[in-house]
Amino acid sequence: MSAALFAASKPSLAVRWAAANDLILASAATLSELTATMEQPKFDRYVSRAARREFVAHFCATIALVGIRRSIRASRDPADDKFLDVAVNGKADALVTGDADLLTLHAFEGIPIISPAGSLAKTGL
Repeated sequence: MSAALFAASKPSLAVRWAAANDLILASAATLSELTATMEQPKFDRYVSRAARREFVAHFCATIALVGIRRSIRASRDPADDKFLDVAVNGKADALVTGDADLLTLHAFEGIPIISPAGSLAKTGL
């Protein structure tokens, strides 16, 4: 969410870098969550709804959609398992997130779980 709300933030920089390098994976479930979250009125004070919709449209145009064949149940917050689903089924090089429940895993099935700042450090940005 920070990537959409704060253009100069590390999450925003990480998303833009990943999008420019064709490295973003998503599933129907993660896109549904993004869309629903971005429609919440609580974000109106940060960014207009139109700008959030534009972010979602641009984001959707830059992702590779992953089909989920194997469901994962590993996060201490079951709502976060959908992101592990994408990483594992999409054979991701890393899962970049600001979510504390996912970050506590550090890695899952050999896939590093890193913060946006950690991702930027790996790219040299």
